[in-house]
Amino acid sequence: MVKVDFKKTLSKLYSAPTGRFAAVDVPALQFVKIDGKGDPNREPAYAQAIEWLYSVSYAMKFASKAGSGRDYVIPPLEGLWWADDPADFVSRRKHRWKWTMMIMVPDFVSRPLYDEAVTKTHGKRGEPPPETLRLESLDEGRSLQTLHVGSYDDEAPILARLHDEVMPAEGLTFAGPHHEIYLSDPRKTEPEKRKTILRQPIRKAD
Repeated sequence: MVKVDFKKTLSKLYSAPTGRFAAVDVPALQFVKIDGKGDPNREPAYAQAIEWLYSVSYAMKFASKAGSGRDYVIPPLEGLWWADDPADFVSRRKHRWKWTMMIMVPDFVSRPLYDEAVTKTHGKRGEPPPETLRLESLDEGRSLQTLHVGSYDDEAPILARLHDEVMPAEGLTFAGPHHEIYLSDPRKTEPEKRKTILRQPIRKAD
C-alpha cells in the first residue's frame, strides 16, 4: 500500500525560499478547521483545538486506510491569523488575535468519513467537539510565501517588510488572512530551529 505524503506531492505548497517571498498558486484544498481567539500560549481553547484536529485527522486517516486502502501522512498543522487592527498582529499583541487552526484533508476523504471520525473522537475524549469544528474548503489562489527559521515571535520584521515594502512595490493588497504552515513540531524543536512557512494571499490593489 502506497502512503501519500503531501509535503512531497504538493511540494510547492510546503517549501519556500528563505530571505525572500516567492509567488505560488494555491489550489482549493479541504481542511478540518477550528476557530478561536486570544493568545495561543494562554488560551485553553487553543490547546483543545489542536488536540481535536489531530484526533479527528488520525481517525480519518485510519478509516481511509481500512475502508478504501488509501493511506497518507497527516499533513502539517496550519493556522490562519488576523486581528481587527492589523497592527496588533505585527506588534504581537496576542490577546487581540483571532485564529483558525487547521489540518489539510485529502479529497478522497469523504464527508461521511469525517462525520464518523468526529463521532469516534467524541466518544474517546468524552467531551463534545468545539462548536466551530468543521470540514471546509479553502481557496487562496495567488499568494506570496517565505520560509522563516526561528522563533514564532521573530516573524514580525519579516511580515512588516512584506506589508510595508514588498506588497506596495508590486501594487498588491491582501486577499485573505496571514497563513502559517508549521513544518517543525514545537514540542521537539528548539525555537531558533523551527521552520514555518509564512504565506499571504494577494491580489492587485484597486
